[in-house]
Amino acid sequence: MRSIINVLFPAEVSNQFRGHRVALWGFGLLTVITLGRSLVHIFKYDGGAQSIATIPLYSYSDAASSTLIGLFALWGLAQLLLGLVYLVVLIRYSTLIPLMLLTIAVEWLARLGLSDFKPIETLGTAPASVGNLAVPIIAGLLLIISLPKDKQEIR
Repeated sequence: MRSIINVLFPAEVSNQFRGHRVALWGFGLLTVITLGRSLVHIFKYDGGAQSIATIPLYSYSDAASSTLIGLFALWGLAQLLLGLVYLVVLIRYSTLIPLMLLTIAVEWLARLGLSDFKPIETLGTAPASVGNLAVPIIAGLLLIISLPKDKQEIR
């Protein structure tokens, strides 16, 4: 257990990734997805609320619709900042990739739990609802293969 903690929170942070290359590329893809989604939520006319997530904005008052669109934009800002942290880790601090993969898995799992606790009315299946199931599994598998192969490297 101590060795996993040392991988997730290394004493020294560097750009020497010691896991499997697939984990590096997978993390890169998840970073691009995070950044892309954030920009959609910020810049799309409805923040993606109706056009992508199928939330029936037309059935709400103009004020309620505007509020939801604003909340989607704020969520996009949070995703943008997190995506930029992922990008910095990818480019400069790759020893932190296992920690970032754990962060991704926990975020998406928490989103899955919250969607059961506080459901959002939609007219169809939103892409995020599918991602809530797939991304934590993918991030978990990437986390496993991101761990250094040689136990000597985990100190």
